[in-house]
Amino acid sequence: MSTHHAMTYVELAADDLEASRAFYAQAFGWEFNDYGPTYVGIRSPTGEGEVGGLNTQGAGGPGGPLVLVQSADVDASFAAVEAAGGRVVEPLAPYPGGRRFTFADPAGTVLGVFQPD
Repeated sequence: MSTHHAMTYVELAADDLEASRAFYAQAFGWEFNDYGPTYVGIRSPTGEGEVGGLNTQGAGGPGGPLVLVQSADVDASFAAVEAAGGRVVEPLAPYPGGRRFTFADPAGTVLGVFQPD
């Protein structure tokens, strides 16, 4: 099944990364991949890949998740979002595992688009 432009990842805002990590580990048994002091990935229940992350860098805002859309061509997706009238919130940039950007839709909802390596 193609994942191009499918919602495949959700980031949760975490003011205190360790407290959030401990909460989700205890409450749901989630396991994590460490990416430094500001981000951990939430491992998939199957053990293969990730389904989301905890992010101290704002994510979707206080208490709000950031939904991420996967792209097979993030440069084309970036151009399409701009052409459709989306407002770029964070420019296209590398991250561990690929490249991504965030944008606001006409209603102000912020989403991210990423392309894994």
